[in-house]
Amino acid sequence: MTDYRPVDCGLHSEFELAVLRRQPVRISWQSKDGQAHIEVLTPVDLLTRQHEEYLVLADENRQQHALRLDHILKMENL
Repeated sequence: MTDYRPVDCGLHSEFELAVLRRQPVRISWQSKDGQAHIEVLTPVDLLTRQHEEYLVLADENRQQHALRLDHILKMENL
């Protein structure tokens, strides 16, 4: 089993729109170890793995990172 908590439909729609725009966002999240992170990344996709949803983002070097949706604390369009 997983501890994933599905996000609100409205919030999920915001993530979908961010992927469609592919504009950089300032995003903050909490990692599994409780560390807080803030970075500017570009949303590129949404995916589901083992019943958990992720936002895939690219950094300035085009390296991709997958953030679990329920770990995202805030996303701000730039």
